[in-house]
Amino acid sequence: MVYLAEFVGTAILILLGGGVVAGVSLARSKALNGGWIVVTFGWGMAVAMAVYVVGSTSGAHINPAVTLGLASIGEFAWAQVPGYMLAQLGGAFTGAVLVYLAYFAHWKATDDPEAKLGVFSTSPGVRNPVANLVTEIIGTAMLLLGVLGIGANSGFVSEGDVDLGGLFTNGIAPLMIGLLVLAIGLSLGGPTGYAINPARDLGPRLAHALLPIPGKGGSDWGYSWIPVVGPLVGGVIGAWIWKLTGFGV
Repeated sequence: MVYLAEFVGTAILILLGGGVVAGVSLARSKALNGGWIVVTFGWGMAVAMAVYVVGSTSGAHINPAVTLGLASIGEFAWAQVPGYMLAQLGGAFTGAVLVYLAYFAHWKATDDPEAKLGVFSTSPGVRNPVANLVTEIIGTAMLLLGVLGIGANSGFVSEGDVDLGGLFTNGIAPLMIGLLVLAIGLSLGGPTGYAINPARDLGPRLAHALLPIPGKGGSDWGYSWIPVVGPLVGGVIGAWIWKLTGFGV
């Protein structure tokens, strides 16, 4: 059941998050040119809604970086890490397919291949692998610190005990997680589009490569490792900063 919850939660995340990007990017959409504020707000609310739906079942990691970060500090079972990550990747792919179907009539109407790819995956404003990687590491470390901090202040994270399932039955906590993602997007999302989640980028990028999208162009696989490696590294760093500082004690 926890793996199904991670699959569904990540699919919701991508359906609503990728959906807002499609809305502001694709030709003849009612939300065309809505701008970065709309995109970041949409992603934040996508996270919040996903957490509300599946948080009490699986803890709503919906992000391999969260799963790996918690496991690295002994707060999540390593035996469940592969299943969680596979479910998250599958859910992200499925959510991207749903976005494709929801905007089916708009792909042909849109001439810009970069706009189409941007619905599915991130890309840097300035292509610099080292700088882009550092940005993703910093953003994801902040994500883990924020998630654990919200948990601590909600009374569900203590020394040696991270009860994310309990955290997300708290009515306000999922909304705060969404606002955290909004804050990261507004402040740190400009350089790379803030993947901060390997499944969020890799699953939809695979969908972009496989779906019959008219005039889609390439899937930019040369960049694809950055939004995977950066968040995984950043998630571990953020979790260890939390553990070593003892903020939640």
